[in-house]
Amino acid sequence: MTTLTHDPARTAPDARPARKGPRFGGPIWLVWRQHRAAFWTLLALTLLTTLAMIYLRGQLTDHLATSPQKSLPPDIEKYTGRLFSAGSHLGYAPILAGVLIGAPLIAGDLESGTAKLVTSQSVSRLRWLTTKLAMPAALIALSTTALGAVFTWWWNPVRSRADNLEWTSSAFFDVTGVLPAAHALLTFTVGAAIGMLLRRTLVSMVVTLGTVVAIGFIWDRFRLNLGHVLSVTTHEGVGPDARQPELPAGAVQQGQGTYFLTDSGARLDWTTCLDKMENTARTSCLESKHVIGYAADYLPASQMQPMQWLGAVIMLTATAAIVTFILVWGRKRLL
Repeated sequence: MTTLTHDPARTAPDARPARKGPRFGGPIWLVWRQHRAAFWTLLALTLLTTLAMIYLRGQLTDHLATSPQKSLPPDIEKYTGRLFSAGSHLGYAPILAGVLIGAPLIAGDLESGTAKLVTSQSVSRLRWLTTKLAMPAALIALSTTALGAVFTWWWNPVRSRADNLEWTSSAFFDVTGVLPAAHALLTFTVGAAIGMLLRRTLVSMVVTLGTVVAIGFIWDRFRLNLGHVLSVTTHEGVGPDARQPELPAGAVQQGQGTYFLTDSGARLDWTTCLDKMENTARTSCLESKHVIGYAADYLPASQMQPMQWLGAVIMLTATAAIVTFILVWGRKRLL
């Protein structure tokens, strides 16, 4: 008779319980372990800032409820001041993304030798670089988008009612819509590229700070050029009772203010005939120059989102170019 032997090793079920949920391994696990303190700090700051803005918006709407629908309370500046201050502080997010996350990202691994250790294993340089860039970029995009959306929600009740909250201000234009994420991703990749080239963490952070500040200065100087300036004119003379140009609701005046308009369509600035102190004398002087009315340039509020999208496209295009440079350079000359 043949005896069948029982092999426990073949039939016994695995004593280890199956692990539930997502399992990270390889470069993803390594990048998370390396930068988990920065990642958790970013997420915590995003959550706390979001809760603070939700609370302040509640205070604003409660205060607005005490006044008629089309008027603002006399002390509304207290609440709009908080809004403007919050928007100004949110504008520092791209600097923090570039200096504190981007610059040390690759430079730290090159300086400590971690990059050489990782890429000497089964992980290719391209895979390692892609993972190093993708994880922080995803968290930065998520955080800045969430903050921008909540800030916009806070701003909405007064954006078309308060004269001191111009949408062209960087405290509103740069931290709403798609711009916060696009700007932060640009500065993050700039910092990562500088860190890869300089290979020293502290030096990379300092150089990135200067570079990001320069980018912010250039952006602040030229961002309004993304819009199409419109004009409004009058042709009723320039005497004391003449009507001044009226801008549409929410529009922001551009240029040097109101110009004098001549019958040929030319413009004269406000200093024209200023040496004539009396109103009648100045009016006569302006009429002798064939001035027939006023002209004013403005950007309508309807152009805000198209301008933001155009700016975001420019920033994301630059970001894609920098990422391509990092991957190509790093794949061949990283170590």
